[in-house]
Order: sequence, then structure tokens, then C-alpha cells
Amino acid sequence: MDREEAREMFYHAYRAYMDNAYPADELMPLSCAGRYRGVTPSRGDLDDTLGNFSMTLVDTLDTLVVLGDLEEFEHAVKLVIKDVKFDNDIIVSVFESNIRMIGGLLSGHILAEYVQKQADVMTWYRGELLEMAKDLGYRLLPAFNTSTGIPHARVNLKHGMKVEALRHSRETCTACAGTILLEFAALSRLSGEPIFEVKAHAAMDALWKMRHRSSELMGTVLNVHSGDWIRRESGVGAGIDSYYEYCLKSYILLGDERYLARFNRHYHAIMKYISQGPMLLDVQMHRPHTKTRNFMDALLAFWPGLQVLSGDLKPAVQTHEMLYQVMQMHTFIPEAFTFDFQVHWGQHHLRPEFIESTYFLYRATGDHYYLHAGKKALKALQKHARVPCGYAAVNDVRTGKHEDRMDSYVLSETFKYLFLLFSDPAELILNIEDFIFTTEAHLLPLTLGQLGNHTFSGVRDQDEQVHMLDYMRSCPSPNKLFPETVRRPLRDLVTGVCPRISSAKRLRAADFQASNTDHLRTVYDMGITMVSLGEGKVQLLHSFHNAKSPEDAERGLIFMQEMVELSNSNSIPNTQLQAVAYKREGEREMRILEAGPSHFGMELVNDFAVVQRAVFAKPAKVCSALKNAEEIRGKIVIIERGECTFVDKARRVESAGAVAAIVIDNTPNTSINNQQMFAMSGDGRDDVLIPVVFLFTKEAEQLIKAIKEQPSLELTLMSVTALKEKLARASITKTDTKSSDSKMTP
Repeated sequence: MDREEAREMFYHAYRAYMDNAYPADELMPLSCAGRYRGVTPSRGDLDDTLGNFSMTLVDTLDTLVVLGDLEEFEHAVKLVIKDVKFDNDIIVSVFESNIRMIGGLLSGHILAEYVQKQADVMTWYRGELLEMAKDLGYRLLPAFNTSTGIPHARVNLKHGMKVEALRHSRETCTACAGTILLEFAALSRLSGEPIFEVKAHAAMDALWKMRHRSSELMGTVLNVHSGDWIRRESGVGAGIDSYYEYCLKSYILLGDERYLARFNRHYHAIMKYISQGPMLLDVQMHRPHTKTRNFMDALLAFWPGLQVLSGDLKPAVQTHEMLYQVMQMHTFIPEAFTFDFQVHWGQHHLRPEFIESTYFLYRATGDHYYLHAGKKALKALQKHARVPCGYAAVNDVRTGKHEDRMDSYVLSETFKYLFLLFSDPAELILNIEDFIFTTEAHLLPLTLGQLGNHTFSGVRDQDEQVHMLDYMRSCPSPNKLFPETVRRPLRDLVTGVCPRISSAKRLRAADFQASNTDHLRTVYDMGITMVSLGEGKVQLLHSFHNAKSPEDAERGLIFMQEMVELSNSNSIPNTQLQAVAYKREGEREMRILEAGPSHFGMELVNDFAVVQRAVFAKPAKVCSALKNAEEIRGKIVIIERGECTFVDKARRVESAGAVAAIVIDNTPNTSINNQQMFAMSGDGRDDVLIPVVFLFTKEAEQLIKAIKEQPSLELTLMSVTALKEKLARASITKTDTKSSDSKMTP
């Protein structure tokens, strides 16, 4: 029976952890040992999840109750109370500590009190887990001391933010900052201490104000001090996923209609710009018709489950079906896969999101198809991930090679959702309908919303205008046969036995690369020819007569229209111009050269500036290994355009330690006075962190001359608008001082 097999799988992993790893945070299933922070070899940022606080056991408490094992639950609660401590000099992820540890402790507390009343067991329990959650909550609070109210990504459990390693902390992801409210609201309402819910509401309010007002989309990485976006890519996967989840679930749990309004506004934008049939493709939040990468990541598999919760069943069925076919094609859903469903990143970390969506679709439709999909996932885990000491993550789905890793969510979510999928609700000791699942699948009772909220006045921010879409509600279709009619046209989406849907096949202008031979062949088939105009420019000519077929000719016409739109969107307004500024010896005024921005790297916004000496790269075009890497470290690097992509140049100098880069044009006589400024394009990856700006030839010649005459010259890279405002303020201050001085003279 599948239900009992799912139960046995949980205990195989749970016993492996308890017998070989506890009190470590995680089990290393290949080593059959525990993973301790500061003892086992570091995995870099991945270890920010760990705090030497027995995370897997805390994360797993409520799964034991779902399985009906009250004896082991009681034993586990006693262990947590006795052994788990938070007074550790360790830097941890605020997001992970909240969803895994605070969520686990609160759910454990709630269910301990629940079984006290329902089963008359654990009569000794007096709220110890709640006190522990409160202790940890207070240790996370220093991260919220920012000018925006958006929390830092990491905090030290013992010293807060007062450690050297966090002195320059500024970046966090949208999901990291926006996946706090359910746990913090529950903590406030259960403990009677409002500070936690106050902080979480403030963070959500700040994020809402940062959305792009015309597209209603969010970026993925932001600056917690200034509130500026660092990464403007928008999707529903990594870096942003659970923010959308908590917008909807905060409304469901707390009854606060602000969050329903926000979710509906975001959801409409996602379905308009990001949803492409069954696929969900990342776009630029400020240019939502521009795709930012050529792959999807596995974390988006939660989205169909959230769509079920919102009542939009048809697209949930479509996306789930696409994911199911990808899973069947590769045994597991790879960490990332391309638009034609090939492996982009081959890892599979035993993630729960696909099984979670399968569970919610089955509960909504009663369609046994989803039981078959769940069984397929179960068998894949048994055959390809099970090892003698638990379940091991798959390092590459193409080879099946294992990784010495079993995250706590495998027990908290993956096996919990598998067990629930194959269980009749009447067989459970809990009424699951009385609870909402957090993003870590912890159970919070819907009655929390009735406890009252002393932390929020309910007054709508004047900035939040009411839209017609804000309070739309929808309900799942009661037609149990409905999913099959939606799945049928998608049956061969991945295998390609039937023709692919046109939206996945057509080459879009935003994706076109002149160096890609397949792209050149495709545009040629569409009747498009390229004519070189010299100076690195090409002209595209379209003819219906040269196209391979009438359909290709029509695609060519659409492609040309997109190219025109893309060209127009790539020209930038004056407000986005960047400044390369300097003041030569003996000069009173600062010289400002206007430069173009890039679609990659850090944005120079508000008062953010880079001030440093400049170094010329060798070789100048930086399309091969740098010969003066040591000289570049800590400097602004001047690079020549040509031979390789802008972003490849940036990666090379960043790896050498450059703090910023200036790309200078290689075409004679170009100037901002005779050319339309543009933003340098990237390649969809968001791995460049330094700012990069572009200077036309005439402006570059002025800069080069100044540096050669004064090698110690300091450059300032900044937004043109912000720099001019700063200089104007300084001028006014100087004038006021002189005026004041003259009045004081006898």
C-alpha cells in the first residue's frame, strides 16, 4: 500500500538521522554521520541554514503527529527541550531559521497542546517549545533594524548584527524578506508579544511599495538599507517564490484583506507576463516583455499548489503536467531545465514542491491521475535516492551520482506530503482542513486569526489604491473530470511526439544571438537577411518571398516588430544615465561624462557611488586571461569594447577583484551627442555584482587623457541625476555659509 510505503520511507530517513546524526542539524547519508557547523567541511553560503540547533528534529516534529506517532512525538519534544540551545556564536539565515526552526517549534507547540486535549497525553507539557520559539525570535530581531524595515539576510544568534562578517551586509532576496509573517504573527499571537508581527508586517509593507508600479512585478534581490533593487529579474521560482505564497496565506490565516489585494495584483501580472502556456518564464520587472534567462528552476513546482489554493485550477493542471513530463523524462525534476526541457543544472535535492502541488491537485479534483504521479515520484525516490543510511540527494540526474546531503525538508515536507497524498483524511488524527501549511509544511491552525491582533490598526496605506482585481475570488471547479481535458493537449509536450506548441518554439527577438548558428538559420527561414553596416552594426531585412513557408514569413514579421520594440526599449531615458566624474588638480569644478548602464551587475541608484582610481585592463578587450590581475584588485577597470560580450568582460575583471568597470566604445567619433545611448545587455545569468557603465569614444578620449596626465586621478561612478543633485546641494550649502558669514562681519 502506497500510504504505508510512504510511512516506511519517512522512518527509514528519520531513524538514520536519529541513530547516526542527532543532535547535528542534518544527516550526511553517505557518510552516515551528522553535519555540524564549524566541524564538517564548509559548503559556503549553503551552511547559513545550519545553527547547531538540531534543525532536522525540530523541523520534523509535526510530521510525527501527522503520521499518528504520538509516542515518538513526545520523545522528540523532550529531546528538543533538553538539548536545543540558541546561544551560539554562529551566523545563520534569517529566512531558513524562521521557516524551519521557529515554524517547527510553533507547530510542535500547537500540536502538543492539541494532543493534550484530544488524546490526553503529554500532560506534563507547559509551553516550553513556545518559549524556545520566542527566544529564537528575539535573536532574529536585530536583523530587522534597517531603514526600510526589510530584514538583513543573515544574523548572528549570539551577537546580532554586531560582528565584522555582517558589517557590510546589505543584500537579501524577496522571498527571504517576504516569508516571515505567518510564523512571526503566530509567535506574537501565541506569546502575547506583538513585536514579531509588527516587524513582519512592516517588511511586507516595504516590499509592496518596491513593486514596479506599471507591471506590478517584483525583482529578486534588493538592498535592505536603500530599498533599491539589485536584481530586477521576476519569476515565481528561486529568490521570490514564497513571497507570493505568503501574500495569499497571510490573508487566509490572518483575515487581513490587504494581502488578498496584493496577491491578486501580483497574480494577474504573473499570468499576464510570466505564464506562457504551461511554462513560467522569468522577465525583467520593469520591461516585462523581456525574458531574462533560458531556463526554469525546480522551485517553481510549488506554483500549481498555490494556484489550487487561490482557486485557479486550469493553469495549475497545465503547469503540473509539464513538470510531470519533465520528471518522467529525467527521473527527477532537475534543479533547472531549459525551455526545451533539457537539463540546465542537474542536481535534485529531494525537493518537495512537485509532490506538494500533486497533493493539492488531488485534494481539489479527486482525480486518481495525481495518485499515479505521486506513486511515480515515490518509486523514483526508492530506486534512485535511497541509501542504507537514509536518502541521498542526487548530484546529477543524468548520471544518478549521489551527494552526501539530506536536507531537513525531506522529513518535514517531502515525506509528509507523500504520506498525506495517499491518506484518507478520515484516517488522520488531525483534521487537516483546520490548518494552513507554511512554506516549510508546518501546520498553523486557522483559529489563530481569531485570537485578535493588537499589532495592526487595519488602516489602509494611502499609497495602496484599490483596483477592481484586488478582491476577486475564484473557486475550484467541482467537475472531477476537468483536469483530463486540460492535460490532453499537453500529453506530448516534453517528448515532442506531437508538434510543440508554438509559444515554446518561436524564436523571440529578445532571445536572438547573432553568434548562434541555430538562430541564424531560423531567421533565414523566416525570410530575414542580415547586412553588415560596419562599426559592429547590422541591418535586418525581411521579405515574404524569401521565407521557407507562409507560417515562417508571419513569424518573421512578428520577429521584426519585436526587434523594433526591443531597439526602442534598449535606448534609455536621461534619468537612467550614469556618470563617470572626476576633478583634476587645480580645478574647482567636477567634470561629468555621461555613460550608459548595463542590464547586469549592481545598479548605480540614489546616492550609491563607487569612488576609486582607474586601471587599464591588459589585454584591453579582456576576452582572454588578464595579464595585470594584481594591479586590478580594488580598482575601477577600463575595458575596450569588442570581440566578446560585455558580461564576459565584467566577469573576468570582477574575478580579479575589480570594484567596477568602464567599457569604452571601439568605434571612432561616437559620442553621446551623436548617438542614442543604450544599456549593455547580459546573457540572462545574474552572477555579476560590480557596476559596469559604457562610454562612447569622444567621452572616453577625455577620460583617458585625464588619467594619463594624472595617474592618481580618482573617478566617481554614480547616477547622473543623483550626482548633479548632490553637487547642487553642496553649492547651495556653500552659498548659504558665505551669506551667513557676511552678515556676521562688523
